[in-house]
Amino acid sequence: MRHLTVIFSLICLLFTAQAAKADRRVAFVVGNGTYKNVAPLPNPTIDAKSMAAVLRNVGFEVVEGTNLTRDKMTERLLEFGKKAQGADVAVFFYAGHGIAINGTNYLLPIDADIKSEMDVKLGAAINIDLTLDQTMSDAKVKLVFLDACRDNPFAAKIKSNSATRSVSVQSGLAEMKSGEGTLIAFATGPGQTALDGQEGTNSPFTRALMANIATPGIEIQQAMTKVRAQVNEETNKGQLPWGHTNLIGAVYLNPAAAPAANAAAPSSGPATVASISGGSDVELEFWRSVKESNKPEELNAYLTNYPNGQFKPLALARIASLENGPSTATRTLAPGIDPATLTEAANQTTEDQIGLDKVKRRDVQRRLTGLGFDTKLTGVFDDPTRTVITRWQAARGYPQSGFLNKLQHKALLTEIVAVAPPTAAREAPVEKPARPARASAGNAAAPPPPQRGPDPGGAAFVGGLMGGVVGGMLRR
Repeated sequence: MRHLTVIFSLICLLFTAQAAKADRRVAFVVGNGTYKNVAPLPNPTIDAKSMAAVLRNVGFEVVEGTNLTRDKMTERLLEFGKKAQGADVAVFFYAGHGIAINGTNYLLPIDADIKSEMDVKLGAAINIDLTLDQTMSDAKVKLVFLDACRDNPFAAKIKSNSATRSVSVQSGLAEMKSGEGTLIAFATGPGQTALDGQEGTNSPFTRALMANIATPGIEIQQAMTKVRAQVNEETNKGQLPWGHTNLIGAVYLNPAAAPAANAAAPSSGPATVASISGGSDVELEFWRSVKESNKPEELNAYLTNYPNGQFKPLALARIASLENGPSTATRTLAPGIDPATLTEAANQTTEDQIGLDKVKRRDVQRRLTGLGFDTKLTGVFDDPTRTVITRWQAARGYPQSGFLNKLQHKALLTEIVAVAPPTAAREAPVEKPARPARASAGNAAAPPPPQRGPDPGGAAFVGGLMGGVVGGMLRR
């Protein structure tokens, strides 16, 4: 009888979850990074692929593209516009370059070559207002996420070639108002610029979106409050997302079906349901889906969703094995360091030459912990610390020895870390914690520290997990 009760609870949960996602959901997700006429951006394509995966996991049909020309973007927008007609929820996500001219925002295809305002008006860029009106106006709920607030790469040319001095070309994007049933979110405030993040990862804004908008049971406007807080904290208050909303009613990208099912179930049911939908099982399924991947962005998606996950070392090691040597395209190095020399191996001798006393060793351990490579702050480089140093070297593409040399040590000092009050788990029990070191100033290109908040739910895997449990019970 107990088994029948549990089975009934699980079946109710499945049907409730399916009903919650029965609405028609369509998304446009594009990331442009390999620009032909201006400097490329390292992360928009990764941002787009990561967001596409998150949205698919909560039931969206995704029209996806990366590094699109003007013609290809038009094709994708036409496809999206057709699919979005009458949709219950339509999402528009863009990562890449955007510009604002005279208060109007435009997205830039990778083949854009803008020398004047006339180029923009003749179609070299894509008018955001017109695009949203033409593609999403018929959807009931419209959510727009623009991670396009980078510096305007064509600003100087447009100004110099302007026929009059009245043309206004600003950094970042201009303010936009949302119509009924619409939420518009920018990576940062109007006229300001946003960080792209370290190469091979997500931008701070996209990372925060992924961590919050699909959390089970979180309403979208509550999620955006969390997004703003996360980005503001990660960038040391250097970037604050901005938005405008005119939504009518609550919008959930991932409705919480479990509480309703639990409320209707007998007292013996909830514990079983909770164990099935627990984060550890979802994390395991997530890891199984990407562990053999040859795409670093998919492994980075796991690290984004589970920054302290049990498979984090394996993910970092696999990412390192997929890289073709160390990348220095966006790595912030101390002045005078030749990036080519970072391939030099380190050993006990090279580490001794740095002259690290106990205080400096603690500082190394603190910085590694702040970057997500957790170790105890003992001031002693024991075997566990050597293992952590090896993991850090693997993640950065350095030769993996567990020892440091002067160049690697300087590179570590340039990385912005999350300096938090030491915890009992990290501090040695007899040591008095040293004062936290300040993050190096002016280091905008360094990666934001990993978040340690609640892991977002992997909703796409819950159905499969419950199906396996139900099948196992029926076979008994």
